[in-house]
Amino acid sequence: MNKTIFLVGARAAGKTTIGKMLADKLSFSFIDTDNHLLKTTQKTVAEIVEKEGWEGFRARESQVLVDTTKPNRVIATGGGMVLAEHNRNFMKQNGIVIFLSAPVDTLAARLMKAPNVAQRPSLTDLPIIGEIEKILSERLPLYHDAAHYVINVDQDKGLILEKIIETLGWKL
Repeated sequence: MNKTIFLVGARAAGKTTIGKMLADKLSFSFIDTDNHLLKTTQKTVAEIVEKEGWEGFRARESQVLVDTTKPNRVIATGGGMVLAEHNRNFMKQNGIVIFLSAPVDTLAARLMKAPNVAQRPSLTDLPIIGEIEKILSERLPLYHDAAHYVINVDQDKGLILEKIIETLGWKL
């Protein structure tokens, strides 16, 4: 069980929440790439994007992915980590990639409950539902391309965790 587990998915899919629970259950360490970037740069995603553009942010994000990949670690990636083919390939080659999948209305409800605009800048200037629909339609094939497994997260967190453990075939 000496693996890295990468969680991919849209904003508000639960990568951080489920990632922490999974890491705890497996006695793995946990890293959220966006939080790691915030701690190491002392800048939010929005501040990095404002200063360096999305290209600069994506380059930093890719470096964080490489820097934080270690055995026995769960890594919650930023929603756009899959945009770069080299990131998708890196994750597939260096661990197990789980796509946390949720319908648009579930993601929108979660984002409206906790928008966190400083950490999650708008990607389209559309209302939340419109943005999620647009971004998800663009990224869905990339999430599937990256993933070894797809887990529906439109259910109770405990059930999601059980499903991941069952899917991995690991006995605890």
